[in-house]
Amino acid sequence: MRILLVDDDPSLGATVQSWLQLDGYAVDWVLRGDSAATALQTHRYDCVLLDRGLPGTSGDELLRHLRNGKDLVPVLIITARDTLADRIEGLDLGADDYLIKPFDLEEMSARIRAAVRRHASQANNVLKHGEIELDLASKRVTLAGEPVQLTVRELAVLHALMLRRQHIVKRAQIEEALYGWGDEVESNAIEVHIHHLRKKLGSGLIVTVRGLGYRLKDEHA
Repeated sequence: MRILLVDDDPSLGATVQSWLQLDGYAVDWVLRGDSAATALQTHRYDCVLLDRGLPGTSGDELLRHLRNGKDLVPVLIITARDTLADRIEGLDLGADDYLIKPFDLEEMSARIRAAVRRHASQANNVLKHGEIELDLASKRVTLAGEPVQLTVRELAVLHALMLRRQHIVKRAQIEEALYGWGDEVESNAIEVHIHHLRKKLGSGLIVTVRGLGYRLKDEHA
């Protein structure tokens, strides 16, 4: 998944970005509200972590603009504003959750998963396709009940395909799920990850649709 982090605190921003990258997310970090607005216009994000007090455009203004424009991307407010009135105001603006600084990083990750899960209308943390199960909370993959060890990148590719298992997933969509701004993308990286997934989960699992992208094979095929 790709996350937009909007916070003007250099220390906290670097810590949160590093943590989420270790947790398997691609993270774009901006320090200004107007920069965040530009990023949201040009990229698709699975979740936004948003501070309220920002230079340029405030977090409140940005959130209000998103919701007025019917953009339902999950937004978690991360802020030092900790009164009950502050929390109510943030949630009424359209935030999906509200985290008060300082916060626990593991709790933040859990809240991200919950917000994304609600947004996708998924009943639980587990994605299923045939005999493959992907537990989003534990990052655990099983094939016919047996655990399969995947790298962080392989897991991200599988997640992108399973989220859109009825559709062709374009190469650019997979790259957006894997890489943040400034990350170097090797020309054959996607093909390598697909190759490894086929070796670990079955050669026929991922179908290449030439010139378009990839899709998971029909479960009933």
